[in-house]
Amino acid sequence: MGGESTTRTAPRDGGASRGPAGGRTGQRLSGLAMALGLVLFLGGFAWGAVVYRPYTVPTSSMAPTIDAGDRVLAQRVDGGEVRRGDVVVFTDKTWVTGAPVVKRVVAVGGDTVACCTEGKLTVNGKQIDEPYLADGGLAEIQDFPTVKVPQGRLFLLGDERSGSLDSTAHLTDAASGTVARSAVTARVDAVVWPMDGMLKRPTGFEELGGLSSPGPLRTIVALVVMGAVLVLGGGAYGPVAKRLGGRSGSRTEPAGAR
Repeated sequence: MGGESTTRTAPRDGGASRGPAGGRTGQRLSGLAMALGLVLFLGGFAWGAVVYRPYTVPTSSMAPTIDAGDRVLAQRVDGGEVRRGDVVVFTDKTWVTGAPVVKRVVAVGGDTVACCTEGKLTVNGKQIDEPYLADGGLAEIQDFPTVKVPQGRLFLLGDERSGSLDSTAHLTDAASGTVARSAVTARVDAVVWPMDGMLKRPTGFEELGGLSSPGPLRTIVALVVMGAVLVLGGGAYGPVAKRLGGRSGSRTEPAGAR
């Protein structure tokens, strides 16, 4: 009639009300990502705690593979699973009373081991290439008489051959310096402090038989990292969406009568 008419503008979203930042779907996906991330993160740690044990190596007898004071992760294994080239943790009262020892298995039951031929260790007449030894370490290796390893036992050496108290230091024992497989409790997979990573595979022993399969450490680390990413990403979604939504709203000019 003579009054001013008012025109209402319909919401651009078709009348649907906007929910919290990011919308309900985004929040649900964020929550799902966080839940899955927690499962992976905690599950990875739990799996690692069951499968692996940490050890601190007090001496340099395994240098340069493992230095004195290094922290290692060793997979719990049965002694029957040990193969040539493995770095193992074992306890033998004739070596050190009650304390775990870390050495490398170079021969198993039935093998004949000797040193040295052209400066190299020989097992069953084959010269073994040992790239894990320090430069010049081959020249420093001490000769020892041929040993026939009894069944069910292991012959072990340190990677620092000139100063390691290993099987060569116990050759006069009744078992010729060998250790029972049952004495082994774990196999070292990696040096975690400092973060040197996984031990290199002892490929020099491949001609004598298969090597041990790598443990699940890489898979466990991947699960933990993936879980952490999902938890952090899911937790950050809400604040990021709110901030982006706030910026978008501040740029929109409010509708009004003109």
